[in-house]
Amino acid sequence: MLNEFIAQPSLLYGSTGARLISGNSDYLSETEEMIANEHKVEAALLFSSGYNANLALFSALLTRHDVVLVDENIHRSVHDGIKLSNAKKIKFKHNDLDHLEKLLQRVKERCFIAVESLYSMDGDCAPLIELVELANKYNAALVVDEAHAFGVFGYGLVHQFGLQCKVFATVVTYGKAMGMSGATILANQLVIDYLINYASPFIYTTAIADFHVTGLRKGYQFIKENKSLQESLQYNISHFRNSGLTSSSNKNSPIQILKFESRSQLTKIQNQLEEAGINTFAVFPPTVAEERLRICLHAFNTQEEINQLIEKIKENV
Repeated sequence: MLNEFIAQPSLLYGSTGARLISGNSDYLSETEEMIANEHKVEAALLFSSGYNANLALFSALLTRHDVVLVDENIHRSVHDGIKLSNAKKIKFKHNDLDHLEKLLQRVKERCFIAVESLYSMDGDCAPLIELVELANKYNAALVVDEAHAFGVFGYGLVHQFGLQCKVFATVVTYGKAMGMSGATILANQLVIDYLINYASPFIYTTAIADFHVTGLRKGYQFIKENKSLQESLQYNISHFRNSGLTSSSNKNSPIQILKFESRSQLTKIQNQLEEAGINTFAVFPPTVAEERLRICLHAFNTQEEINQLIEKIKENV
């Protein structure tokens, strides 16, 4: 990366402004084209964060005449985007296809469905293939947030299942597996052109600087060249799940959830893990419905570290 900066010192400059004024660059536009090609979609639009991407997508595309059916566990950024649009929002039970279909049967207006492919507080995956079928059946537009699946499952579950042409829009973010920041909305060219001209979080925000864009390009290259890390991660996940602990999460998810009946028990376990140098997260209501220990497994975790984690938890269960 250093050689690129030496060869093109302009990459180190700030963007100076919003993209529709002075903040755009050929390098940034070329990167969006590269990202679109990698994901096998028509077009891509970069944002400074996943929050801004969802805010732009939902606030710009929806109107007060539209209905959005959202998974009850969808990220806050989606709720905020819908609020700005004045569209009608209806929650459906988490990953409950029957409940979703009952709601779809009642909707007469233009309808959108919003889900995450991998949920951060549950560690479970949306049934994307079935969701695509329901969306097609009821002429609804499916929007998928891939924040926690991107990098873990290649370019995300939409890409892995080949659903790009069947999903209205996908949001991928770079603050998780890639360890950077920023996000991209993936969609057809018409949707992207509309967002460029009407999405306030895009129009009125200083553009991402080219030196940051360079990092994103290198991140994509790293993911392509280090697919073995995904295999290492899955091995660690399997090792943890074979420990005998009861997790409510998907068997392939790096986010593993252990639920507890009492706040005191969860607090005790989390404190003891912290004292042992093991970083986990205790999550309490009202953030979630039930107390839980949120464990994030990584490709770089050793078997010894995972074994220590398992032993410490079992000592207190």
